[in-house]
Order: sequence, then C-alpha cells, then structure tokens
Amino acid sequence: MAHSVGIKDVARAAGVSVGTVSNVINRPDTVATETRARVLSAIDRLGYVRSESARQLRAGRSRIMGLLVLDMGNPFFVDVARGAERAAREAGLGVMVCNSAQSPGEEAEYLSLFAEQRVRGVLLTPADATGRNIEGFRRHRIPFVLVDRVAEGTTECSVSVDDVAGGALAVRHLIDAGHRSIAYVSGPPGLNQVRDRRTGALTALAEAGLGPDALREVPTERLDVAAGRDAGARLLGLADRPTAVFCANDLLALGVLQAMYAAGVGVPDDLAIVGYDDIEFAAAAAVPLTSVRQPAVTMGAMAAELLLEETELAGTDRAHPHRRVVLQPELVVRRSSLAAR
Repeated sequence: MAHSVGIKDVARAAGVSVGTVSNVINRPDTVATETRARVLSAIDRLGYVRSESARQLRAGRSRIMGLLVLDMGNPFFVDVARGAERAAREAGLGVMVCNSAQSPGEEAEYLSLFAEQRVRGVLLTPADATGRNIEGFRRHRIPFVLVDRVAEGTTECSVSVDDVAGGALAVRHLIDAGHRSIAYVSGPPGLNQVRDRRTGALTALAEAGLGPDALREVPTERLDVAAGRDAGARLLGLADRPTAVFCANDLLALGVLQAMYAAGVGVPDDLAIVGYDDIEFAAAAAVPLTSVRQPAVTMGAMAAELLLEETELAGTDRAHPHRRVVLQPELVVRRSSLAAR
C-alpha cells in the first residue's frame, strides 16, 4: 500500500518542527522567508496534501454544504445546483451534491451520510412525503433549508416557487387559446409540487366557469421522459382525447411530444402541450415547448445564502430568523401551444 505523505514527513525533509510546517500552511507570515521556502520546497517535492477532514474536525466546522435533490437527471435540479454552488464558492465552501432519485430510502441514506460527514448544512428537496426523514435528521442539529418546497412551520427556512400560481398560468393560457378539455400529466402524488400544480390548474378552470371534470389526470410514477412517452401512449388510446396537455415538468412534456410525433399527431394543431420548469431543452425541442419558467439558479443561490446566514449565527447568542421565500413563476409561450381553435 502506498505511503500517505504526512506533515511529519514534510518536517523531517525540511529539517524543521511539525509546528513550523503547520505555521507555513496556516500562518505563513509568521515564518521566516528562508524557512518558509524550504518547507514549501519539501511540500512540493513530497506531494503533500493537507488533510482537510482532519482540519475540519479540529476546527469543528466543515467547509462542505450538502445538496440533496430529487433527480440530477432533470436539468432543473442541475440549475438549482449551479446557483447553490456559486453562492457557496463565494463563501469559500464546497457543495456535496447527492441524488435521492425520488426515493425516500435513498434520501434517508444520504441524510445519514451528511450527518456522518458533519457537513456545514444541507439544502434539501424532500422525497419523503411523510416527513419522517426530516424529523430524523433534525436530531443531528445540522441546519438545513428546503428547496423547491414550502416549509410547513417555522423550524427551517425554505425557498420555493408558487406552484399553484404556475399551474394556473399554464391552464389559463390553454383556456385562452380555446381549449375546454385538458389533460394533466402529473407525477408521484406524494410530491407537493405535483399536487400544487394540479390545484392551480383546477383554479384556472374554475375561473373560466369549467368544472374539475374538464381536467383529466394522467398519473405517472416518475417525472422523466420515459414516463412522458408512456403517458402520451395512454392519451393516444383515448376515444375522446383532450385537445391540450399540461405536464408537471418539461421532461414529461418532451416525452408526450415524442409520443405524438411518432404517432403522426400534430403539435400544436391536434394537441397543444405546456410543460413546467423551462429547462434548456424546452426551447430546443423539435416543436419548441411552451413552459412555466422557474428561476432555478436563483432558487439555489438564495437557499444557499439562507443556509450560510444560519450557520454563521450557530454558536452565537443571536437567533436566526427563519424565512419562507416564495418566488413567482413566469409563462414562456412557444410553438407547442399556439394553434388557434
């Protein structure tokens, strides 16, 4: 097994004490120029890399922030991670990104890992609808901020988008285009985002004097393109197919679009489609996709900033005021929903 170069090896090679090497690494201005140069030469020659984990344990503060999202295969969460990473980097921290894959079991395992690693704090998009994983994580007293989810109480901060308003934007747009029979391709019913977008869709229908039966829900177990293709196949099998589809995210919408294209169904002439998130691929689709835009990068950055504020106050006599930040979505209209009826 290869020998790991330690601080004692550097001290021996440079002919100085371990304390002097430590000072060169952490407080170089306190070491004479010639001695500092000799130590740095030994570090370079031996390939020494200091143990950041050991330093963190001594200091009692990690330089790592955890980020646990539902699906890193979804570009929306990639953008959330970009925003969080940018804010963390400006504060001199790194981000450990993990993917629960919408699984409460995997979520629990990653939360345990964060606790073992004593991360500075955690940004979390919950996969467990029961809240048991969050309750279990609280006992570790590690600060966390909910992302893309509104905090139920005042025990933690959250940054989210008003998904009820977003669902209403999407369906109101379809109603204004003349549609009166609309499908909602949803997702796992345990996800708050899925339920809130449906609530918004029903709100828009009620505003137009239409009952809930005007919205036909097509549930899916996942929020990916394959699930969207499956939902599209089910829509194609309906005798009284709706004239428009609102999808809980863009990946589902792209899958529905693929299914329609393969079956020769025109979009938007035969079926209008609206997605949600406005990921980069939405505008680049074969038929550019109308979508409800979420400010994902901003969401990630704001969540990280709230977490940093809380961790900076940890161990002081100053209380951290927990905040619930709710951002507003925006409808971006493209070709997939523009056919007049």
